[in-house]
Amino acid sequence: MNSKLIDKESNCPAQCSFHPNIEKTEHAFMQKGWLHKHLPILLFISVCLIWGTTWLAMEIAVKTIPPVFATGLRFLIASPLLILLVKLLNQPLLFPKGQKHWMFVVAIFYFAIPFTLMIYGEQYISSGLASIIFANMPIAVMVTSSLFLGLRLRKTQMAGLLVAVLSLILILTKEMSLGGDDYVLGFLALGGAVILHAVMYVLKEKYCNRIPVLTYNAFPSFIASAGLLAASLVIEQPATASFSMDSIAAVVYLGLFASVGGIVAYFKLGQVSTPFTASICFLFFPLIALTLSSLIAGNSISMVSVSLMLPLLGGIFVTKAEPSFWASFRDKFRSPGQLLKRKLHRQPVENVNA
Repeated sequence: MNSKLIDKESNCPAQCSFHPNIEKTEHAFMQKGWLHKHLPILLFISVCLIWGTTWLAMEIAVKTIPPVFATGLRFLIASPLLILLVKLLNQPLLFPKGQKHWMFVVAIFYFAIPFTLMIYGEQYISSGLASIIFANMPIAVMVTSSLFLGLRLRKTQMAGLLVAVLSLILILTKEMSLGGDDYVLGFLALGGAVILHAVMYVLKEKYCNRIPVLTYNAFPSFIASAGLLAASLVIEQPATASFSMDSIAAVVYLGLFASVGGIVAYFKLGQVSTPFTASICFLFFPLIALTLSSLIAGNSISMVSVSLMLPLLGGIFVTKAEPSFWASFRDKFRSPGQLLKRKLHRQPVENVNA
């Protein structure tokens, strides 16, 4: 008799009255499916926002905190969280036997010096202009890879490289004429950071390619923090009483979000999308940094430099676009007959490969 009772709310037999749990499960699966589908775009937006806000945070931090101490404190905040992630994900904390000396190379030449140069440079140039310089990282990596790893550049890459470099030179020349000698120090500092990171990328590909991303970042960043803080006590002798709350908050943001969040988000983005998609972040974060620099910090760059950003970012895009992108782009302008002819032309090759 009880088995024929009707659940008034659900209008089904009482034995089916567990349907709310089924609906919850289905809802959870739908949410998971939605997240999986949109995860690449969410990660892309996260990386752009994190990288775009990093430059303003450094500009705020260095107003009352010396650059070496600020960078050391940043990695002192970030490294324990990165080490915790290493442990939670069961990845090795230390580099493999025979490569342990690379932990100190990475600590010095990937973390300590370049990141100090970045924040040091922002004492002399705006955060927006600093981000424009650093957006050329893909160009620097491509050049160093060509020189030291034998990477062969396609004609389109060489054209994009030329356009991007010329645009950057024109931007720097224009801003230097407006900003004076102090701008030169800022340009040299940011340029040095870009070059060091590009060289370290080549060395990583050549000698540390099999080391997991978190392992590569966790313990070396801790070594860098210890060395920077010790150096700061000797060189800068920071007066902590003069640190403003804004600067302290900026350093905390750099440690938690820029260092930890940026590394995790970019690493995950590389897993769920193509390297080309991940590299497009370099086109968007300078726009965010420029906007924040203008609205919040009150900085500005000349309209000539703003207009030159179009060929600059366009050149970076061209250098990073893969052959498959250009092939699909050309296909959009081919007639159906041309596409069929192209497909038939490829058919024998595909059959041989099969």
